[in-house]
Amino acid sequence: MADKQPLIQPDRGQDAISVHLVNRDGFPEWKKSLSASQRAALDAQKFDGGGYQVGIVPDGDGWFAVGGVANPDELSSWCMAKLAESLPEGTYRRAGGEPGPALHGWQTGQYVFDRYKKPERPVGPRVLLTKDVKAIDGALAEAQAVCLIRDLVNTPAEDMGPAALEEQCEALAKTHAARLEVTRGDTLEQEYPMVHAVGRAAARHHAPRIMHLTWGKESDPVLAIVGKGVCFDSGGLDVKSSSGMLLMKKDMGGAAHAIALAGLVMAAHLPVRLHLLVPAVENAISSNSFRPGDVLQTRKGLTVEIGNTDAEGRLILGDALQRASEENPELMLDFATLTGAARVALGPEYPALMTRRDETAAALIAAGKAHDDEPWRLPLPDVYREWLTSDIADTNNAHGNAFAGASVAGLFLDKFVGEGIDWAHFDTFAWRPQAKPGRPKGGEAYGLRAAWHMLQARFGGG
Repeated sequence: MADKQPLIQPDRGQDAISVHLVNRDGFPEWKKSLSASQRAALDAQKFDGGGYQVGIVPDGDGWFAVGGVANPDELSSWCMAKLAESLPEGTYRRAGGEPGPALHGWQTGQYVFDRYKKPERPVGPRVLLTKDVKAIDGALAEAQAVCLIRDLVNTPAEDMGPAALEEQCEALAKTHAARLEVTRGDTLEQEYPMVHAVGRAAARHHAPRIMHLTWGKESDPVLAIVGKGVCFDSGGLDVKSSSGMLLMKKDMGGAAHAIALAGLVMAAHLPVRLHLLVPAVENAISSNSFRPGDVLQTRKGLTVEIGNTDAEGRLILGDALQRASEENPELMLDFATLTGAARVALGPEYPALMTRRDETAAALIAAGKAHDDEPWRLPLPDVYREWLTSDIADTNNAHGNAFAGASVAGLFLDKFVGEGIDWAHFDTFAWRPQAKPGRPKGGEAYGLRAAWHMLQARFGGG
């Protein structure tokens, strides 16, 4: 979307097609203002004001649109998304009010992933006008960040391996005059041993690495953002089933979220010293794969026994979280497609949120509710820490029962976050199994908007 014309633009009185928003309760009264032929047109379309319905009403030599919403006085992000998906190319204006939060879904509803397959009947842009000019730049940036996540997650692993994630970080650094350091090879093995161990079995062009981007004044508070970049997860020697591997191109969804969020931070000139860390690997199977029962060294100095090679995301995050902790951040956020247990508990819609501090959880949840991106908090219970005990190492990477899988994974990560650091962990799905208005099937951002609006409120950027 970044390369296309803005889908929301300032309303300066230019010609535009009107869009009326109604709900089922208010529709009969609103319908009385129409002519007999206009009422007949809506009847023919079986339009009754129900949610996400779209109607076309003839009006002289032209026409206007009508959309069904839950409450015309309290719009959500998605209230006008179905209109954006369904209406023909053109410029539109909401009649009798402003789009408000619906600016977001108007844009994301027009997202198409066309890298490999072009639409049979492409539709030109549907532009929405608003008089709230101050809201435009932020709304554009937010929607572009969401669509970037979708693009990255939708791209298959052969074209979105560790090198491709590195290219994304390079582009981000260039755009915002940030500094990027990439660690690979022997240096990676020495400085980030778990990242190296997980990724060492991959082919050379998918070799493991970690990207570390820094931006902002050194005098500003440190914000660390970390994203899990497992570009494909076979499960390693604890190999997944074929059905379990089918969506594993999305296992770098945490990295996609982290990259997109870092872009928002820098574009808005948030007054922070940003550290973005993206460990990027492919968890492949080869003669040099790391094995169940191996003991890995870590950047922190802890030793980790491998109880399951398919619990690899927490390993690469461990080294990255340790590196981020060395900057003593005021706040650390990480995003990861970490556990199936989180999806069993919460389904795809709600990213699992784990934090050390109640006030940080409350701020993220409030920001998410206000912007239709609500996370759901899960605990980090001390009573389960013993489940990661190893007989031969400082910790195991997996526990031996089927209980509390998301929380136990969070407890493993907690071992690598510095003492006293305010830390929040998002276990996100990064994938939408079924389409909804404004939200097509495929790669998806969950938790991004919650985190972004919390950061703006916390650091004074909005």
